[in-house]
Amino acid sequence: MCSKVIMVDRNPPQLNEVVVDAANHVVGRLASIVAKWALEGRRVVIVNAEKAVVTGGDFNMVLNWYKTRISEWLTHYNPEKVGPKIPRKPDRILRRVIRGMLPRKETRGGKQAYKRIRVFMGVPPQYINVDKVIIRGALLSIKPGAKYATLEELWSHIEPKQYEAWRKAREAWETKMAKLKKAEGEGKGGSA
Repeated sequence: MCSKVIMVDRNPPQLNEVVVDAANHVVGRLASIVAKWALEGRRVVIVNAEKAVVTGGDFNMVLNWYKTRISEWLTHYNPEKVGPKIPRKPDRILRRVIRGMLPRKETRGGKQAYKRIRVFMGVPPQYINVDKVIIRGALLSIKPGAKYATLEELWSHIEPKQYEAWRKAREAWETKMAKLKKAEGEGKGGSA
């Protein structure tokens, strides 16, 4: 079974669980649409969060702003328990942006909507053959001279050791999946 891509504007497809591919989507636009869908009662799964794009300004400006935001709350005597926890991994950054677009009051169901949202880096095995949604209104329109950075690039500069470990694990996973597909293809070819 092969998955297909469903292009939508702002209205979700008539599915109970919507799987969104975040590749080349602008983070803020994607987050606002996903928050709306979650408030409507749909379960939303976002895959490829590391390929989502942050626009505006130079990459160094975005990086320095984020590093400053992180370092403002760290202290020498207890760096883990002071201040708000600033996410560093792409999936957590995207989830935090979506949380900021949900209502905090209990009457509108912001907490329940937040629980219906799941964000992943890459594509987990259970969502490989599922139809993925691409939102036209949230796609990056590449213009000459436009400056943007992916969440993966941002993470690679914030936490280089964790990024390298994840990148090596992802490459190992991709080679393993390629071997499985090759073996599966040979098995079908030999019996036919």
